[in-house]
Amino acid sequence: MIQVSAQTRILVAVAPVDFRKGIDGLAKLAKERLRADPLSGCVFVFRSRTGRSLRLLAYDGTGYWLCHKRLSMGKFRHWPEDQEGVAALLAHELQVLLCGGNPTATGALPPWRSVVVNK
Repeated sequence: MIQVSAQTRILVAVAPVDFRKGIDGLAKLAKERLRADPLSGCVFVFRSRTGRSLRLLAYDGTGYWLCHKRLSMGKFRHWPEDQEGVAALLAHELQVLLCGGNPTATGALPPWRSVVVNK
């Protein structure tokens, strides 16, 4: 199972990807397009050309996980944008994205704004 915690680095390929690619093809895209090591433990998120499907690729130390989600109705409309072709998400933003929502409209505080109370 893919473990996603608040510390997990999540990288999103902004441009759509040909979903005929399997694990090896997506790992190559992660290395070339997203400029990240596919063996690093990051979760890589890819969108299909139609916008109805997502694929998540992650390496857990023993092998790759490839997860596929296809919406039964509609499309993933709120997709991160970036000039470089790669965007980063926080764990809670990924959860919102996977449900078909807008990850930038979560209203959650960024991790650096967390309040620490000393007693």
